[in-house]
Amino acid sequence: MAETQHTQLVCYTLLCILLVAIVVKLKLKLRRGAGRLNQLPPGPWALPVIGHMHLLLGAIPHQAMHRLARRHGPVMLLRLGHVPTLVLSSAEAAREVMKVHDAAFADRPVYATANIFTYGGEDISFARHDSRHWKALRKLCAVELLSPRRVRSFRRVREEEAARLVRSVADAGPVVNVGDMLKVMMNDVVMRASVGDRCAQRDAYLEELDRVLDLMSGFNFIDLFPASRLARAIGGRALGATWEVHRRIHSIMDAMISDHRTAMEGEDDNDAGREQRGDVLTTLLRFQRDGGIGGVALTNENISGVLFDLFAAGSETTATTTIWAMSELMRSPHIMAAEQSEVRQVLHGKTEVTEADIDGRLHYLHMVIKETFRLHPPVPLLMPRLCTEQTKVMGYDIPEGTTVFVNVSAIGRDEKSWTDANEFTPKRFDGEKVDYGGTDFRFLPGGAGRRMCPGMMFGVSNIEMALASLLHHFDWKLPDGGNPEKLDMSEAYGITARRRTELVLEATVFVP
Repeated sequence: MAETQHTQLVCYTLLCILLVAIVVKLKLKLRRGAGRLNQLPPGPWALPVIGHMHLLLGAIPHQAMHRLARRHGPVMLLRLGHVPTLVLSSAEAAREVMKVHDAAFADRPVYATANIFTYGGEDISFARHDSRHWKALRKLCAVELLSPRRVRSFRRVREEEAARLVRSVADAGPVVNVGDMLKVMMNDVVMRASVGDRCAQRDAYLEELDRVLDLMSGFNFIDLFPASRLARAIGGRALGATWEVHRRIHSIMDAMISDHRTAMEGEDDNDAGREQRGDVLTTLLRFQRDGGIGGVALTNENISGVLFDLFAAGSETTATTTIWAMSELMRSPHIMAAEQSEVRQVLHGKTEVTEADIDGRLHYLHMVIKETFRLHPPVPLLMPRLCTEQTKVMGYDIPEGTTVFVNVSAIGRDEKSWTDANEFTPKRFDGEKVDYGGTDFRFLPGGAGRRMCPGMMFGVSNIEMALASLLHHFDWKLPDGGNPEKLDMSEAYGITARRRTELVLEATVFVP
């Protein structure tokens, strides 16, 4: 008995010595770093190894982060696995990262899945911001691929696909899955604008793209535990499916490029109007053939990466936003009535919707679209940024290597910035000088600074055409006399903040 007690005493003594040694070591480490990092942002208590991952399990990330920010503040530091992660939930904090210190936060963290599909960052979204090819591609987007002139040149595509949407609703009615039909329209608009009217690989590419978006909607263990051999083993096995999808989508993209090159062989270089009429892939191949842009050659990987960005971001986000806009209009019959009145007055006597008829004339519809972006940003956590040098944000020290998420969903619902922030009130934008340019940090559907989305004008034009067509041609109600106030508005987990349930409505054809 005495021997057992002695053994226990020795074990307890050794345990106490170990704990004291750990505490002393931590204090010394903190003291050594005190001169560099005086004040880290607040955050919840972290668990060993996994950090704060348990606080996000089973939850929609931007919602869980918003709840945590209410307790810990708009500048909050989390640890996801081994990765320090800064979450910003106010306009002031977003402004510091995307304007005041934009250069220090302009890079992207390297995620295993995204790295595969973007050919190691050969695209616009994930390339290093100081690389020559990123600057060249960004300039190409601004001047050619997504310029106002080029967006206007796709009017015919938008009008034809909107007319096809109307026919699909009329043929399938009266009860229709509006969400599915809007996804088809946006996919076809982006596909035709990107690779032309006739693309033999259309269906195969879109099928693989759905798999890509699913794969990119979560983290890989390699991303969260980069130094762990076990995580690399588990994550490596999981990446096997990613590489298989990449091989298939790469093969499809190669076929698209080959088909376009063949079609361009007999092209008349003196056709001055061809450059404006061409799809994005044709334009990219012309620049590649002519030596690149700004002295930077365009590789096939660059071209594939840019097209991947357009497909992945251009169709899913616009479809999601349009579906949410229809959902909010259904929940607010008086706003629906006001918007339909505007559309039908502008298109009085017209049997088809054309952009020439509605261009600049649907002021209330634009407020509806902005209010939808505010309440339902399609990407509620902007694509992550990487802190490349120690920086102060709102008085807090941000260590180099920190991943940064801007929670635009929380910013759009911030009561300090918006009156009745959780209410759908389009008229709040009446007289407000709020646009999509990333200058008002209360409203950031496309981000701001060096990394803001270059395709916002293209996306908004697609949304406007789809909504105007649906509201002009049909009257809408919930099936079986459903109560609009009880329409399910919950979100699903994914790369975009989609509806959890399908939007199924009853359409009645409106005869002007």
